Amino acid sequence: MSNAKFDEFISISRKLNDINIVPLLIGSVGLEIVTETSWDAQDVDILVPGDKRGWEVPPELSIYNWDKVINIMESMGYNLINLHEHEFSKEGLSVAFGIIDTLPDFAGIQLDELELHQIEEITYYLLTPEQYLSIYESSSKDSYRANKNNNKDSRKIEFLKSMVYTD
Repeated sequence: MSNAKFDEFISISRKLNDINIVPLLIGSVGLEIVTETSWDAQDVDILVPGDKRGWEVPPELSIYNWDKVINIMESMGYNLINLHEHEFSKEGLSVAFGIIDTLPDFAGIQLDELELHQIEEITYYLLTPEQYLSIYESSSKDSYRANKNNNKDSRKIEFLKSMVYTD
């Protein structure tokens, strides 16, 4: 399955690896890769190391090496459009960064349980279907996300439940 957004994630990951960051692809793009199903991904969501307190920390301090991440994204032609969301844009594509260290408290996913993947010399993490289910179930309890996404996560949850519980 050809996926231009995944290809862009790999390009970004190559540069992140250069500064010793191994990113985690989450959101619909990652879900498309893991499930081999189109979820009409609108953007690329990437988790990188940061302060596990998440939103409690000022956005310019919450992601470790944030200045280097900004430099990488700008060198690739992206513009920072929302500091609070750590969101960049280029030619209609949005790439947002979150904090991988929030996963244990948010969704019960331990960082040492993430699956490491490699393409050529580029390393990155992907979630398993079970981990995606934990993320989307946790996210569905977040009223901000539920309102923002018109509850479209419920379709993903049902799909993942059928995938996880029938294997």
